[in-house]
Amino acid sequence: MKLNKTVILDGFALNPGDLDWTDFESLIPKCEIYDFTPQELILERSKNADALITNKTPLNAENLSKLPKLKYIGVLATGYNIIDVEAAKKRGIVVTNIPSYSTNSVAQTVFAHLLNITTQVGYHARQVREGRWTRNRDFCFWDKPLIEIHGLTMGIIGLGHIGMAVAEIARSFGMKVIAETSRKQEELPEFVRKVNREELFRESDVLSIHCPLNHDTRNLVNAERLSLMKPSTILINTSRGPIIDEEALAKALNEEKIYAAGLDVLSSEPPKENNPLLTAKNCYITPHYAWATEAARKRLMDIAVKNFKAFLEGKAMNDVTIST
Repeated sequence: MKLNKTVILDGFALNPGDLDWTDFESLIPKCEIYDFTPQELILERSKNADALITNKTPLNAENLSKLPKLKYIGVLATGYNIIDVEAAKKRGIVVTNIPSYSTNSVAQTVFAHLLNITTQVGYHARQVREGRWTRNRDFCFWDKPLIEIHGLTMGIIGLGHIGMAVAEIARSFGMKVIAETSRKQEELPEFVRKVNREELFRESDVLSIHCPLNHDTRNLVNAERLSLMKPSTILINTSRGPIIDEEALAKALNEEKIYAAGLDVLSSEPPKENNPLLTAKNCYITPHYAWATEAARKRLMDIAVKNFKAFLEGKAMNDVTIST
C-alpha cells in the first residue's frame, strides 16, 4: 500500500533522544514527528495524515470521523484503550499495538519495588550519606524492618507474559507462587498453584498485579478485598492504576491493614497533587517507568517499524481490530 504522510503525535516517551526514527522515515515519503501533541492540536496535525503513530495521545470516534485519509494507527504501547477501536474498524482503519516488548523490564521493576520494601536499600543508603553510620557505635545499623522473601507466598493476578516472568523470578528467590488465572491447573508450571480470588487475597504475602484494565478489573483491589489481606502483605502494581481503588488503598496503608505498596502506575498520570497515595504510609511510587529501559524501548521501536512495514505490504500484524 502506498501512503504519503505519517505523523508521530507523541514520540518523546519512546525516544527522548537516545533512539532515532530513521527506519520509520524510510518507509514513507513524508514523516512529521512531534514530541507531544495537546488535545487542541490533534486534528490540525493529523488532518492530512495517512498514518498516525501515537503512544498516549487519544483518538476518539469524533476525531476519526474528521480524518478521511487515515488508514493506519500504530500504538506505541501494548495497551490501546486510547483509541476508539470500534470506530476505527467501522472506518476501515487498521490499529496495531506492541505486545510483549517490556516483559523483562516490568518484571525487573516488580522486584526492584519488592526488594526496596523488604530491605530498605534506598532509605539506609540515605542514612549513610547523612552520616548515621559514621556516628554509629556498632559496625552496622538498621532502624526499619528487614524482611527475607525466601519462603513467602507470591500471589499473581494475571499470568500473561509478564505475570509468568514474575512467577519464574519469584521461584528463583525461593518463594511459593499462587495465581488467579483463566488457565487450568494442568496448563500451569508445577510450581504455580491456581487459586480463586478470595484465596489469592488471603494467602499472598506479596500480591503483584498483571491483568489488563477493563470493566471487570477496574477497582478490583477495593476496600473489601484489602480487608482480606494480611497486615504484613506487600501490594505491587505495575499494570494499570485504576485497577486499585486508591482511596481504599491509602486508608489500608495508613491504618496498617496491609504493610506496604510498590506502585509504578496511578489512576491519573501525572498524578494530581491530592492523590492520597502520594502521602500514604509505606507507599513507594515510581513514575510509570517500568516499561522504559533502553532495551525495552529499542524492542518497541523495532516492533512498531515491523508493524508499519507489514501493513504497507498488505499483511498487517498485531492488528487489534481483528478481535474487536
